Amino acid sequence: MLRVLSTEWLKIRRKMIWFLIVLGPAGVVGLQAANYGLRYDYLMKRYAADPWGSLIDNVALLTVPTLFIGLAILASMTAGIEHQTNAWKQTLALPVKKSHVFLAKFALAMLLLFVSCSVLAVGTVLLGATLGFNPADAPYGLLLERSFYPYLAVMPFIALQTWLSVTMNNQAVPLTVGIVGTVFSMFASRFEDWMPYKWAYLQNAADNPLYSVLPGVALGLVVIGVGLLEFVRKDVK
Repeated sequence: MLRVLSTEWLKIRRKMIWFLIVLGPAGVVGLQAANYGLRYDYLMKRYAADPWGSLIDNVALLTVPTLFIGLAILASMTAGIEHQTNAWKQTLALPVKKSHVFLAKFALAMLLLFVSCSVLAVGTVLLGATLGFNPADAPYGLLLERSFYPYLAVMPFIALQTWLSVTMNNQAVPLTVGIVGTVFSMFASRFEDWMPYKWAYLQNAADNPLYSVLPGVALGLVVIGVGLLEFVRKDVK
């Protein structure tokens, strides 16, 4: 499994994927930088009681749709390497299990998104420092929660997009699913707590973020399990 995953890393070494990994969080932080830059005095007065917490919450609002579109693009790009070169038969002809190949694609998407979320956390701190906030006063627990909990909560969609991207030659289909999901996620906070698209906002009746994260991880494991079984049984062209 580790050998397969290391091979996947080599495949993306000189790809545009790394640019996208940084572009997503940079875009989120940049939009909030513009927001604060244009309305600095107003926002400082409004959030005077908790400037750091308010900044982190504002960044988190943009993080959710960025995660949804980002995971769709990443899953498609990592799987598209084989589709574009018609290399699936060669890949699966190697002395590796089909399950390891599938799980490596999923693990790669998870790792790349983890890197992106880490860049987001660092960028948020840098933005706050630029705005004149004292980094020593930053609520780092809240920062890590808002940066990484949504990432865990969208695990079902990472699994779904990996499944679709790996098994479909036409990447327009999984990308369309991802785009529609991104648009839907912008309004998901209005729906009931059972709606998976809402989990990334960490909002629920219990007011406990873990109640959104745990169902996300559980459903993600189910989806990746179903996708794995389907991939192993299917003849990939």
